[in-house]
Amino acid sequence: MYAEERLTFITDRARVAGRVDVTELAEQLDVTTETIRRDLTALERRGVLRRVHGGAIPVERLTSEPGLAVREAAHRAEKERIAKTALAELPAEGAILLDAGSTTVRLAELMPIDRELTVVTNALPVAAILAARANIRLLVVGGRVRGRTLAAVDTWALQSLADVFVDVAFLGTNGLSAERGLTTPDQAEAAVKAAMVAAARRTVVLADHSKVGNDCFARFASLADVDLLITDDGLDPRVAEEIEAAGPRVVRS
Repeated sequence: MYAEERLTFITDRARVAGRVDVTELAEQLDVTTETIRRDLTALERRGVLRRVHGGAIPVERLTSEPGLAVREAAHRAEKERIAKTALAELPAEGAILLDAGSTTVRLAELMPIDRELTVVTNALPVAAILAARANIRLLVVGGRVRGRTLAAVDTWALQSLADVFVDVAFLGTNGLSAERGLTTPDQAEAAVKAAMVAAARRTVVLADHSKVGNDCFARFASLADVDLLITDDGLDPRVAEEIEAAGPRVVRS
């Protein structure tokens, strides 16, 4: 395969999968990892890909944001394991925050019925799941609802979150890296996520491995603000160590 054919293959693969891995590409194309790294550098210079730890992502992922239905269909098994692991972080009683996102929706579906909890959420799907639960005192944060994520944002949401304090906040994220922390494409949603971090005694981030190494437009927290990252076993253990060195404990479920 000629160099230009390799670059086309890598670009197409990144756009379909959302990211590419240096080691996997080297095996698939039967070349050295050094060759792949040079290819990724060339594509980054062309403005096609952005280099991240261990691979690259298409530049459109830095600003684009998939809808909730698309996110729910991706990495379903991993999100199931992450949500089940997150159950251990629920307090025996007290209050929690549930952010908008496909993994937090799964956590809401798995919430136990044997304990009394106050749940604060800005996510309409989460509210719909928990509204009829007799053991849940549900508080829904108001505001403008973003159609792409079904999350309430803007001034009303921020004012509501400024007046509460919970035991644990369970947050989702579009991007997570040791260099830039937690990021998401939308500034309004980033502001709400930052307010959730400020409103919680502990912050637990639920993110499958595909989010790690991504950097989106709006930053809402540093890794030092996070107590625990629950991800899946697709995350490279070396990357998990780098994340832990920046602050949070990492659990690979």
